[in-house]
Amino acid sequence: MKTTIVLHLLLLSTISFAQQRPTAEKPNVIIILTDDQGYADVGFNGSTEIPTPNIDRIANNGVVFTSGYVTYAVCGPSRAGLLTGRYQDKFGFSKNPLMAPKDSLMGLPLSEETIGAAMKKAGYSTVAFGKWHMGVHPSLRPNKRGFDEFYGFLSGGHKYFPKDFVLADIEQSKSQYDAYNTKLLRNTERVEESEYLTDALSREAVDFVERHQKEPFLMYLAYNAPHAPMEATEEYLNRFLHIKDLKRRTYAAMVSAVDDGVGELLDKLEELDIDENTLVFFLSDNGGPTSHNASDNSPLRGFKGDFFEGGVRVPFAVQWKGVIPAGATYDYPVSSLDIFSTAVALAKVTPKNELDGVNLIPYLTGEDKGVPHQELYWRNYNANKFAIRTLDSKQIMERETTYLFDIQKDIAEKVNLAYGQKDRVKAIEHLIKEWEMSLMDPVFMGLSEEKKYSELHPDRFDK
Repeated sequence: MKTTIVLHLLLLSTISFAQQRPTAEKPNVIIILTDDQGYADVGFNGSTEIPTPNIDRIANNGVVFTSGYVTYAVCGPSRAGLLTGRYQDKFGFSKNPLMAPKDSLMGLPLSEETIGAAMKKAGYSTVAFGKWHMGVHPSLRPNKRGFDEFYGFLSGGHKYFPKDFVLADIEQSKSQYDAYNTKLLRNTERVEESEYLTDALSREAVDFVERHQKEPFLMYLAYNAPHAPMEATEEYLNRFLHIKDLKRRTYAAMVSAVDDGVGELLDKLEELDIDENTLVFFLSDNGGPTSHNASDNSPLRGFKGDFFEGGVRVPFAVQWKGVIPAGATYDYPVSSLDIFSTAVALAKVTPKNELDGVNLIPYLTGEDKGVPHQELYWRNYNANKFAIRTLDSKQIMERETTYLFDIQKDIAEKVNLAYGQKDRVKAIEHLIKEWEMSLMDPVFMGLSEEKKYSELHPDRFDK
């Protein structure tokens, strides 16, 4: 594989330096997560329409994962996988949770340890910014799930302009999407915000680094951009007057706002001289919903909600200056699950539960000559759909159709090989059946079942 060869050539010139440079016992870890960003909507994946010079700094300073995946094709389950380092179907988080303020089971089960809780055991200061989406019941909120600090919102989305933050608290919600209009939370207290939401999250991230520069920290910076509603300031919109389609222009502006924030954060790390002691990940939570928000997943097939590549293969890069090679690409499949495993390995802490990810650093430095994963898996419980990515193939199993793609030669998944390679299909089906035995049924109802849930819980929004 060409990109893997490129990485290995770079490794030859960087390994000796990396081994000579002593690393801190507990490097900082920053996870920058965007929401619904298209695969092609970053410079390091070829975008020329939406410049992302600051996000690209992470790629230029480190490694781009050209086969970087998340564990699901929509927000909630994908984030549950990232935050726990475990396939979310193993603990029943198979759907997007509903807005149910009184339901202690509607979100991330208490049996699961978050990356924040794990890193706290190693003495890290931990913070979550932005979108939570792991439950709104008081027992499920960030400060109860391993994060010392939180600034953001609990629901699956939010308005961007402070004039719309009109609800004093989540308990004033009367419908699923009322929470988009709540005031933001600083830990457990509602606050008044005056800035465009993306800018506010960036401001808070920079401030946290300033306050915690002398101690190890874990930051989970979960921007809700460019998730709907499509809202951007004139400052950002004016950068894209050449884009005639207003929806695409607004989307580009929202991505550009994130890019500015990433630049401010990277600048602060350099200013405080802690950039070489900080591991920085960047990725999207799933593919872009091209039919809704003008994102671009090319050359991939499909979009958010799909198990085609456009739903689960995402822009994904990491930097750790002086330790992993700069300006490299890595083509073996990696997963958002690996972020948790990498962090706890560097922090030298034992997680509560068995993880499904791996520590990526030995693979990126060349210390481990193997591959991180032989297979990656996906399940859509409601649709009875499964998918598996092996080193050279991708198979999707639906109720009535099976797809098999030579994913190395056919990244766009144009040619279905299933009918001509039945033995290969059966062998891969066997792998999926084995994996399925480790899963459980969903533990809560999801968005598609909102009407039924409300009928069963008529006091859902009552105080």
